[in-house]
Amino acid sequence: MEIWPAIDLLGGKCVRLQQGDYNRETIYGDDPAEMAKRWVEEGADCLHLVDLDGAKDGSLKNRDAISAIVHAVDIPCEVGGGIRDEATIEQLLALGLSRLVIGTKALREPEWFAAMCERFPNKLVLGIDAKEGMVATDGWLEVSTTSAIDLAKTYEHLPIAALIYTDIATDGMLAGPNVPAMQAMKEAVKLPVVASGGVTSVEDVKNLTAAGLDGAIVGRALYENRLTVREAVAAAK
Repeated sequence: MEIWPAIDLLGGKCVRLQQGDYNRETIYGDDPAEMAKRWVEEGADCLHLVDLDGAKDGSLKNRDAISAIVHAVDIPCEVGGGIRDEATIEQLLALGLSRLVIGTKALREPEWFAAMCERFPNKLVLGIDAKEGMVATDGWLEVSTTSAIDLAKTYEHLPIAALIYTDIATDGMLAGPNVPAMQAMKEAVKLPVVASGGVTSVEDVKNLTAAGLDGAIVGRALYENRLTVREAVAAAK
């Protein structure tokens, strides 16, 4: 199982939000590129970046920070948040990102997303954020009436790099991941599934690995020294 340390960007700084709430932010650093290098030094093989400004308003405010990270490390990096048109996809891939995570737009405009997957094969990741199994959109500000598994199934025939499944209730809460929900998604679709939300301990990583997940995103636990990248990578093997 791959371990994807998370770097969440807001106003060019590294932050974490609790349950996606922009009013519950903690700033962990002013230099995202230095943070990226730290995770690589600890053994990271890939990095998951989140543009929180983009997720909220579709802007590319953190482009410079994203570019700095990509040029500071020599491992695959992906970014998600606010990617809602073809021009943005082209701009971000041109920065050297390995793949891009698309969520809200995929739910709202499935035909557009399918066309983009065909145009950029295995470069796009479907990001599904869920609350009690239902899809949430717009930086988690809205919860839809679409089941996460039903949505995933409609896309599994496309050349998608992976599916990131985030459980909002556990995200940033350091209370452990929703392993049954992650396992259910993995068993329901043919895509690689990356778990996101609540990964806090070596035991959590082992449980997700045992459940068959292809990857796990680890965020706040790293920043608060509950878990190291090295420990997570070792547990995932």
